Amino acid sequence: MEYEYYKTIQGDNWDLISYKVYGSEEYIKEIYEANKNYSSIAIFDGGIELKIPVIKIAEVSTLPPWKKVENAT
Repeated sequence: MEYEYYKTIQGDNWDLISYKVYGSEEYIKEIYEANKNYSSIAIFDGGIELKIPVIKIAEVSTLPPWKKVENAT
């Protein structure tokens, strides 16, 4: 698996880090699994370097179907 790195800011927690990195809190498990050595931490001190799995996230449109532009060819 490919990883990037994130350096924590005082007060970060697992769901906030997921939101900052991926734009959603739903990737907490992936970050947690890559950083099991920090499993006892709920709120991080600043300066801790965490491994962040590179996840390909599909872009989801929030537009209703009638506002989506169809490919006109």
